[in-house]
Amino acid sequence: MHKPSLPSLDAALFLDFDGTLVAIAETPEAVQVPQGLVPLLIELHDLLDGAVAIVSGRPVDVLDRFLAPLRLPTAGEHGAQRRDAEGGLHEQPPADLHKVLEAANALAAQHTGLLVERKHAAVALHYRLAPHLEDLCLDAMGAAVGPDPALELLHGKCVVEIKPAGVNKGIAIDAFLKEAPFSGRRPFFAGDDTTDESGFAVVQSHGGLGIKVGPGSTRAEARVDSPSAVFDWLQQARDGLVVQRKGAAATSTLAGR
Repeated sequence: MHKPSLPSLDAALFLDFDGTLVAIAETPEAVQVPQGLVPLLIELHDLLDGAVAIVSGRPVDVLDRFLAPLRLPTAGEHGAQRRDAEGGLHEQPPADLHKVLEAANALAAQHTGLLVERKHAAVALHYRLAPHLEDLCLDAMGAAVGPDPALELLHGKCVVEIKPAGVNKGIAIDAFLKEAPFSGRRPFFAGDDTTDESGFAVVQSHGGLGIKVGPGSTRAEARVDSPSAVFDWLQQARDGLVVQRKGAAATSTLAGR
């Protein structure tokens, strides 16, 4: 596996949030957005004519709060929510999560260190503060889902999540790639978790590049070590795109003489 190449002006960037743009924290609300990240994303958005999107397990409104005042095209909750480049919001019909939420809350009440996150279309049970409870969380959430075909269990880094069936980050990225300004561009997707693997598969099927952040087996063809390495790569991408944009402008000027 190699280090990621830098995008050209015909690229589209898809970026996970937790573990990719920001370091994972003990609780979802405790993450720190690196200084300079939002201005850097704004520059990349401008250089790529708007072809930059966030693809995350977080709800769209939560991502907007962390990245304010920036409002990028965004897939939230693994694609259950998706805001396109025109600002239109596409959402999966809500599933009945009453039993799942009851089971998650009951388990969290019994065990210190468990945190229940109620999203718009999903319920996540975090056990980062109690990693020894992983199997218990998996069993309880799996039993809560049961045979319901409308729901599926998703196991990420220290989290078990119940979400609508038939949605994932790869499907969300594929939907973006059918729309302006993403269509016809070479996609790059950076992510750190098993939930990002479907995204890697889609971008690479379109001739793009999946970038795995951190250790672990993956289908991505490139890897970086950490969110700080992602930030460095994005800075290098910005610098390279500025040079390419200047070169394209100079060529256009010469051609017009």
